[in-house]
Amino acid sequence: MKTIKEFVEGDDIVGFYLLKSADLKQTNATPPKDYFDLVLADASGEIPAKFWDVSTADKETFFAPMLVKVRGVVQKYREKPQFKVVKLRAADPEDGYTLTDFIRSAPVPPNDLVYTIKTTAAGISDTDLRRIVDYCIEKVGDKLMHYPAAKGMHHAFYAGLAYHTVRMLELAEFICKQRPFLNRDMLLAGIILHDIAKTEEMTAELGVVSEYSFTGKLMGHLAMASTWVTEAAIKLEMDPTSEKVILMQHMILAHHNKGEWGSPVQPQTAEAIALHYIDQLDAKLQAAEDALDMMPDNEEWTVPLRVLEGKALYRGPKDQN
Repeated sequence: MKTIKEFVEGDDIVGFYLLKSADLKQTNATPPKDYFDLVLADASGEIPAKFWDVSTADKETFFAPMLVKVRGVVQKYREKPQFKVVKLRAADPEDGYTLTDFIRSAPVPPNDLVYTIKTTAAGISDTDLRRIVDYCIEKVGDKLMHYPAAKGMHHAFYAGLAYHTVRMLELAEFICKQRPFLNRDMLLAGIILHDIAKTEEMTAELGVVSEYSFTGKLMGHLAMASTWVTEAAIKLEMDPTSEKVILMQHMILAHHNKGEWGSPVQPQTAEAIALHYIDQLDAKLQAAEDALDMMPDNEEWTVPLRVLEGKALYRGPKDQN
């Protein structure tokens, strides 16, 4: 069975894949007809797909995430790979596959990632900051073990949120040694908390986001995490208007940098600046790494990447030596 990374235009494919998303839409025909806008995935990558002949039974059968057997053809649409589904059915236990066989996961075991986050939190010397961070980690429970960092932009895989956080902590340790004027405790605490509310913003199973929660849609993870800091301060009998609490909230609220990117304020402390650019560096490099890893071996350019302002990346021909 071919992996998605091995798909080539014109391939006739029959195999089992993860149904990562399934959106029911309508054509522009008169009268309009229902069809499925799908994303198929495996551990090597993913591909958008169309299933045009949707029956009433299909609408009641296919929901992401689930394992399916598909038959269809690899095509190109606007210079991007696309899969035309001819036949689709839910996988049976007798087929011998499980969802976990097709789940893309962080390259580091989740237990190790969460251990690193908790160990780093325990090493924060400022007692107030450490207690706030510990409260928020405790609040999300075991979700850190498996949650992705996004639906599709970056680190959109099993334990992606923890992996993103740990990679940022590693970058921060280097930068704090290079720039010792930075408040290390504040920066590490901000990194651990900056995306932690994504565990409530999104609904995810096995590293796949199915939808955004009601609160996530109306507030977003920046506002939610900022609220958690206030909640922690109150529960821990700290002054919620203290300088430390406000600085921590500022780091969270400013880490997207611009209003059009979701931040109500721009970074106005050195640590907030560092947090924003560490976040950007890790997110964009991960998106680049993912795109290069998932592209077919016979291609030199990736598909355009949203996180990189719609630009494609050039890999160049593989070394023939």
